[in-house]
Order: sequence, then C-alpha cells, then structure tokens
Amino acid sequence: MNTTIDTFTPVNQPEYHNHFWNYLMGKEDNKKILDLGRKTTGAYVMPTTSSKKFEDKLNAESLFRQLATYHYAPNGPSSILAKVNTDSAEWVGPGGAINAYDAINDFSTYKLNDHKLAVIMQLDSSFLHDNHNIFESYFTDRLVKDFAHAEERGFINGTGEDMPTGILAEDGGAEVGVTADAITFENVVKLFFSAKPEYRKNGVWMMSSETALAIRSLTDAAGQPLWNHANDTILGKKVYISEYMPGAESGSKPIAFGDFSYYWIVERTSMTIRTLRERFFETDQIGYLAFELLDGKLIRPEAIKVMQMTA
Repeated sequence: MNTTIDTFTPVNQPEYHNHFWNYLMGKEDNKKILDLGRKTTGAYVMPTTSSKKFEDKLNAESLFRQLATYHYAPNGPSSILAKVNTDSAEWVGPGGAINAYDAINDFSTYKLNDHKLAVIMQLDSSFLHDNHNIFESYFTDRLVKDFAHAEERGFINGTGEDMPTGILAEDGGAEVGVTADAITFENVVKLFFSAKPEYRKNGVWMMSSETALAIRSLTDAAGQPLWNHANDTILGKKVYISEYMPGAESGSKPIAFGDFSYYWIVERTSMTIRTLRERFFETDQIGYLAFELLDGKLIRPEAIKVMQMTA
C-alpha cells in the first residue's frame, strides 16, 4: 500500500498550519495566509503535517487501506489502466513459429468516479474555548473513525452508484467461488481452492465475527479443526474480521478469500474541511463539513472469491 498526501507548497508551511487550526476554532485569523489553501468550493485543504497524521491514523484504522492498493491521483485521468494479462510464453520446436501477441491487450480500462464521502460535525463554542489545546487531535481522531468505517462499508457493500464498487457488488464485485446451503468444512476448503494459485499465494480471508465463530467449531471427519487456534488462520491464511461482511443468511456472501491487493482505492481529493458558522450561529456552535473524493474498484474480479449462500 502506498500513501501520498497533498504536498501543495503553501499548505506545507507552519504558518498555514497554525492559521488553519485557529480558524477552525473560531478565532479571527490571517485570511491572506488561509487563502493559500482555499479551494474554489470555499473549503480549505488540511495542512500537510495534519494530513500526514490523519492518513497514518486512517491507514491503521481502515482494514481495506491495509490490504488494498492505494493511489493518490488529484490531477490524474478519469480512468485507470489495470494489467490483466494471461500467460503468453510457449515452448517452440526447432524452426517453429513463435506466436506474437498485442501487449495492449494486457490492460483493461476502468472509469474513475469522484465519489464524495462527507460528514458534518458541530461543536459548541464553549468546548472549543476550553479545549483548544486538544482540538486538533480530537478533531482528527473523530474524522478517522467516521471515515474509516464509512470507507470499509463502501469497499465491501458499495454498489458503484454514488459510492465505490464493493467486493460483494453484483456487478464488478468478486467472483463466486462456491455456492453453499451451509458453512461447512468442505465448503470453506472448496472456496480456498476456487482461487487460482497466484491469488492464494498472498490470499487472506474476510468475514464477520459471527461467521468466524461458526468456522472455529468446524472439524473434519478425524476431528481436526479447520481453524488454527494457535495463530488464528484458516489453511495457513490470515483471517480479517469486518462487521460489514454479512452473516450466512439466504442469498448472502458471508466469506471472501483472495488477494485484496487487486482492490484499488484511488483518492482524488485529500481531506478537505469547510466551516459552517452561519448555519449553527443561533445555537452558538460551529459546524464543520469534512469530505474526500475517492473511488474503489476490484480490478481483477477473479482475484477474490466469495461463498454465495443459496436462496
């Protein structure tokens, strides 16, 4: 996973950092310096040092940012090229013809969308006055929680409409590796081997706590457990828990296995904040609109396989 933050020169300066946080706390400040990080929407780019802290905490909190491939492309194209080539080399006898292939076919084009993930937070002016020394850390930590959970929900269950395309999406999501009427020892093993060896190599499991609890009790005919209780793995592969994965209800997809690095997160705009003073003036509060623009797509659907429960 790669992390890149906004290194726009003015917002990288200590002066901008100080004026930015003073402004958010409702203090009068140097508008000339603030305008260096002001966007056409009236929102302000988070200072580079603060953005770095936010990104580091978000990466630690966000399951998908740990597993997926991350790209920061604020001025990039509206589509991405993803390598999806198949093996082309072949053995050739003496004097035999060597087949040529068009390398452009190694790539597929995926359209990028600027999906907005946003939240409005409001705080009492008295809180800002009494807690100015902890405001930056509180504000950043709260946004990390909000955005990490919303991202994870979207990267799993997103439909592609006004949100990313999640791994469980019917269109553009992971391929079904096994269809089952129950989570059994045999069906979990079938799911594992439904993935090609190249995806099993760096494969991991993803499921909810409810599903993990059910799998922990599965054994084979000889009484050997499927779940390795010594290191919490299944068939030697690490298990990641997300409560945004569904249970084993009819028609659901409760278990995913594969190489999650083929899920790409493309961020178009880093964390940006706008104050909403007039909106909450009568209640003596300041509102904050925080948002990011990003997209998420599984660029190789065969890289992750899911168990599909029968209806």
